[in-house]
Amino acid sequence: MANDTLLQRLDGLDTRFEEIGTLITDPSVIADQKHYVKLSKEYKSLETLLNATHKYKKLVRDIEEAKALLDAETDEDLRAMAREEIAANSEQLPKLEEEIKLLLIPEDPEDSKNVVLEIRGGTGGDEAAIFAGDLARMYTRYCESKGWKIEVSSASEGSSGGYKEIVFSVTGTDVYGTLKYESGVHRVQRVPVTETQGRVHTSAASVAVLPEAEPFDVEINEGEIKWDYFRSSGAGGQNVNKVNSGVRLRYMWLNPVTGEQQEILIECTETRDQPKNKERALARLRTFIYDREHQKYMDDIASRRKTLVSTGDRSSKIRTYNYPQGRITDHRIGYTIYNLPAFMDGDIQDCIDHLIVAENAEKLREAEL
Repeated sequence: MANDTLLQRLDGLDTRFEEIGTLITDPSVIADQKHYVKLSKEYKSLETLLNATHKYKKLVRDIEEAKALLDAETDEDLRAMAREEIAANSEQLPKLEEEIKLLLIPEDPEDSKNVVLEIRGGTGGDEAAIFAGDLARMYTRYCESKGWKIEVSSASEGSSGGYKEIVFSVTGTDVYGTLKYESGVHRVQRVPVTETQGRVHTSAASVAVLPEAEPFDVEINEGEIKWDYFRSSGAGGQNVNKVNSGVRLRYMWLNPVTGEQQEILIECTETRDQPKNKERALARLRTFIYDREHQKYMDDIASRRKTLVSTGDRSSKIRTYNYPQGRITDHRIGYTIYNLPAFMDGDIQDCIDHLIVAENAEKLREAEL
């Protein structure tokens, strides 16, 4: 039997779809890139929802017609076919209902964006830096398995290996919508390579997943940016040490939350090409400002959520990696598995899938669907 409440929620979708289809061909809308991108994403989402809606309504009609045939027909063969059709379509209906309910949940407009991923060693000294390096490798392997592109923007190596801090960009399809669940403090329990007594230590590293800002997401007065140029150090041949390819930007920004002036300092030495480094430094500046300006919005959402699956406090502990027992525990949803070697090798999709399911269940409750 059809879900009448759900059908009511689907009313008017065709009209809105046609309206947006007309708007995105309007030259004045195309000229406003921010508005055009927003409408294009809504058009794509509605198209997916309408395809599921049309399939759902067809199933409902087919069931009703088969029931009518069953009531009117005396031929047993035709009645048997009608019963089979009712059974088959009725089995599909609940699955399609759940699919449509999830599609009705408003998408996070940032889910389709690329990200800037920052990993920093926390408490634990050298071991924390080593663990930050392990996490960097884990995410690199995972992103490679997804076909995403990773580029290191900056890195500060630890004295015993790993990284005190590493920042890289990730580009691909729905990157933020997938990796946003990784923001928070990751804790490790193991015997460090620097430990001589064989004792288990607890260390931590923080992960921040920031949606990469588009040029039109934030307004920056580039004339107020102060640029410094310097020679990059490290491996890379003679050119690295002879050419001022490294860039450093300084930008004074008015924080809309605190109302205070803040100096932003960003360095980029990723490539030997100075213009490319400038472009990447500007991208990081846009992302930094975009993230801070949207923090209040994110906090408002988090305050309404119980699970804080993807919008929680970045300083909160989200996951523990216990090496002696080969166990990983995600504390937000009580998820525990015992395949730590594979997990650290990038096999983290199952955990992310569980987090997505938990968040969708919460959204469904909020939407009363």
